[in-house]
Amino acid sequence: MKVLNLLIGPNMSKKIINNMENWDKKIHVESSIPPRDGQYAMFVGRWQPLHKGHQELFKQAMNKGKNVLICIRDGKPNEKNPFTPQEVKENIINHYTSEVESGKVSVLVIPDISSIEFGRGVGYDIIEHIPPTKIGDISATKIRKELGI
Repeated sequence: MKVLNLLIGPNMSKKIINNMENWDKKIHVESSIPPRDGQYAMFVGRWQPLHKGHQELFKQAMNKGKNVLICIRDGKPNEKNPFTPQEVKENIINHYTSEVESGKVSVLVIPDISSIEFGRGVGYDIIEHIPPTKIGDISATKIRKELGI
């Protein structure tokens, strides 16, 4: 198995890392049903590889006391997805070992998707997290390039 490093990129400054909590939130659909204990905030992505930007995104939910469900889109490795979904899952579980063991984080491989669709009154919020502008410097594409993959 390939070892995935949790990287930020060599040009990132401590200032950028310290500003990670300044994320904006845009609610596209707000639930009419109040959240219940034990529910999860679901994140769907490729996580190729997991990096500080992803971790800070998950942290937004965890800091609000939410459990986190990380869904990995299933697909065959290619240039943009050099790791298998199982390798990505193992990397995420290794990073969040204690959170997985306590049930605060769950990690699933899901079928590849083309959209997320819903009906009315779905019973959960749909939230877009908008990172601070400088967080755009954290790029999985750049990280893969630096790793030579």
